[in-house]
Amino acid sequence: MRELEIARRLAEAVAGEGGRAYFVGGYVRDWKMGLETKDIDVEIYGVSPARLRELLSGLGRVYEKGASFGVLSLEHTDLDIAMPRRESRTGARHTDFDVSVDPGLSLEEASRRRDFTVNAMMMDVLTGEVIDLWDGLKDLHAGVLRHVAADTFPEDALRVFRAAQFAARFDMRVAEETVALCRQMDVRDLTRERVFEETAKALLKAEHPSTYFETLAAMDHLEEFFPEVAAMRGVPQNPKYHPEGDVYRHTMLVLDQAAALRYRAVEPLFFMFAALCHDLGKIDATRVEEDGRITSHMHPVSGRPLAEQQLRRLSDNARLLRYVDDMVCNHMRPNAMAMCQSKKKKTRLLFDACVCPEDLILLSRADASGKLDDPYDERLERFLLERLQDWREAAAQPMVTGEDLINAGLVPDKRFSAILKRARELRFAGLSKERALAQVLAEFAGR
Repeated sequence: MRELEIARRLAEAVAGEGGRAYFVGGYVRDWKMGLETKDIDVEIYGVSPARLRELLSGLGRVYEKGASFGVLSLEHTDLDIAMPRRESRTGARHTDFDVSVDPGLSLEEASRRRDFTVNAMMMDVLTGEVIDLWDGLKDLHAGVLRHVAADTFPEDALRVFRAAQFAARFDMRVAEETVALCRQMDVRDLTRERVFEETAKALLKAEHPSTYFETLAAMDHLEEFFPEVAAMRGVPQNPKYHPEGDVYRHTMLVLDQAAALRYRAVEPLFFMFAALCHDLGKIDATRVEEDGRITSHMHPVSGRPLAEQQLRRLSDNARLLRYVDDMVCNHMRPNAMAMCQSKKKKTRLLFDACVCPEDLILLSRADASGKLDDPYDERLERFLLERLQDWREAAAQPMVTGEDLINAGLVPDKRFSAILKRARELRFAGLSKERALAQVLAEFAGR
């Protein structure tokens, strides 16, 4: 890796000045876990900031990656170079820190500001010696996330979400004393962008992303950014169809099933958010009937505003909002059509109208698999994939166009979109282009 060679050359130059260079943070953790990582953090001791910049300039074009925290990098690399620093919080925002660089800071004092013991390990770039002042390796082997220092850890509230994200990604448990410390932390001033970033990492990288939400719940911090998700707890489901329990439990199972399918998704991150939000409508739609039956009629419809409400706490990404809205609205339809072997016209219209039919099929599979009863019936997906191919072939056939309507004597106006939509439906029903054109002209005549 080019970054490792640059780090070695920098370490040699720093050693020539009487200093030392260490790999720090996630790089050492991942190396010990046998995981590959492209992000490499190096911390430099015993060299002044000005001299460090000079040494770096000999290796490439230097730029400041984190100006407020004194982090440097080289263009076209994934290398972060920093110096040991002292920090003290001055405000609620994540940038509100008083930072002072101190090249002479001891290894213990410098590593004490890190979040978790597994991230506080250091490795000499030249010798490979691992310095583990906080028993991070012991915690790593035990699968435990433990804070380094109780006085500095709460200074960054994002560490609550980082703890949950790491627990999910690395299948670790958060130490009880760290959970207790996180419960005391106020996360309300965090920006939604930072929470979205941690959530996305859990959704895209964890084998069991449900652990992220379960850990936040254990820390009493699910409600601040995920109140709609939290509201699913205790919402009952018909045990005949959902022996796994309430809507929250079902959603967590679906989320983990979706994680096993996301490599097949066209939009992996959007797909995972759709899995998280797919049954939010049951919060409002669930009823216990007089005969004791539990129903949630129309929950795909009632779930749409709740899904938007939940997502807007994290992002205003229009594509994400549109995608999840469509998935929530349609998530019940593929399996229903497969089970009753719907006609081709119905599946064509469904796939043609939805924002991503490939991912809708995957979501329907994850939904059907998120239960504690019989395994997923593979015949459902086979049927849907066959119909997906049928839709693609049908959609590739010549369709009635606006030019066809003009040539037939119509003047372009607001009716055109409705006419073209109807003509497309007729084509999916099996009519030729000529017959579809004749029928829409007859249907819309005089309107």
